[in-house]
Amino acid sequence: MSCQEASKVKVIRLAHGLDASHPVHEAMTFMGKRLEEKSGGTMTIKIYPSQQLGTERECLELLQIGSLGMTKVSVGVLENFVPDLKLFGLPFLFRDKEHAHKVLDGEIGKELLDASIGVRLKGMAFYDAGSRSFYTKKPVHKPEDLKGLKLRVMESQTAIDMVRSLGGSPTPISWGELYTSLQQGIVDGAENNLPSFYLSHHYEVCKYYIMDEHTTLPDMLLISTNIWNSLSDQQKKWMEEAAQESVEYERKIWEEAENHALEEIKKAGVEVIYPEKEPFREKVSGMYEAFKQDARLKEIIEAIQEE
Repeated sequence: MSCQEASKVKVIRLAHGLDASHPVHEAMTFMGKRLEEKSGGTMTIKIYPSQQLGTERECLELLQIGSLGMTKVSVGVLENFVPDLKLFGLPFLFRDKEHAHKVLDGEIGKELLDASIGVRLKGMAFYDAGSRSFYTKKPVHKPEDLKGLKLRVMESQTAIDMVRSLGGSPTPISWGELYTSLQQGIVDGAENNLPSFYLSHHYEVCKYYIMDEHTTLPDMLLISTNIWNSLSDQQKKWMEEAAQESVEYERKIWEEAENHALEEIKKAGVEVIYPEKEPFREKVSGMYEAFKQDARLKEIIEAIQEE
């Protein structure tokens, strides 16, 4: 390719915090390939995994000023920028995976993707990030067993309130520092989905995975509105199609990754505990009352529950 041709290629830089072996990273790589094919090589995505360009929060800030094209963050971190999205942190909001997919693929999902436009971030798609459960250094069968445990949470007020409601002591720590913090006893446990627990090697320190599946926090793919507005209608269409195809691809490999992670952590000597979910649900019911004080959130929560 000559220099002149190369300059016609639109390169969009995408940075995120996950490991390159993570299913969500694989899905974004797949999106990049599809975008290149659709655009006949005139558009490409360059991906920087593993916090190379900063934490999730820092990447969002880079998007806002247009220094970075795209990122993928957990909606838990995004609630600091877009208050509506904190409802994803409500424990037991979705009945099951099918319910979550139905909501995210429908009108409510579309509305929530658009909720960040006002802060110069455009939501492109939701990636399945499974359900989050606790993992600890000692067995937990009921909420009372969490009492006094220091549990790592994301920088999310909703996650902090949830752990507090369950009797634990919430401690925000960045994902990159968590392994060492668990090892050194700064925290007694954390909460995340199965593939993240496995790929981060946290199972080497925490030997109990408590399948309470308290929250279903999807990952969100975002593009800077600066970059988005610079694209032609045709380029936007290719981008949207590639993102959508990567969602379908990601759901398939996510499920495989969950099953694989479960097998591997058991082999590594982790005890998987399936607690009764009802006592956990009761403990956090006050969070719903608090959320419903906000008319907008009340409306969205009720719409989700009716789906």
